[in-house]
Amino acid sequence: MVSVFDVARYILEQKGSMSTWKLQKLCYYAQAWHYTWTEKRLLKEEFQAWRNGPVCPELFAIHKGKFMISAEDVDGNPENMNPDEKESVDVVLLAYGDRDPYDLREQTHFEEPWRKARGTLPDDANSEEIITVESMGEYYGSL
Repeated sequence: MVSVFDVARYILEQKGSMSTWKLQKLCYYAQAWHYTWTEKRLLKEEFQAWRNGPVCPELFAIHKGKFMISAEDVDGNPENMNPDEKESVDVVLLAYGDRDPYDLREQTHFEEPWRKARGTLPDDANSEEIITVESMGEYYGSL
């Protein structure tokens, strides 16, 4: 497993500066799809079912209050990632990397892992419930 900072830095080096919303969702999808394909976690950190979609609190802590983020803002080392981990992230970037941040947010709101973690909470309610990798694997594996 690598840190969310290693993956976030890798994503930003590949795609350039982006909104913090988009970075959060790309890291989430990297975790979800890597687990689905390999049954191994990519990231040590967890994602929570926040009202704006999946968020990793540790990553949020370094970009809180910012709209945009660049590779220089993230103290991560992509060299910590092995070739399989980079390949998973690359496939996610091909599928989601050119999507609008708001579209990614909306997509996560329709998907089972975020909805399951939130339970009966309204969309605008705060939540710190964990989105488990098992729920990610079940959902994305069924697609």
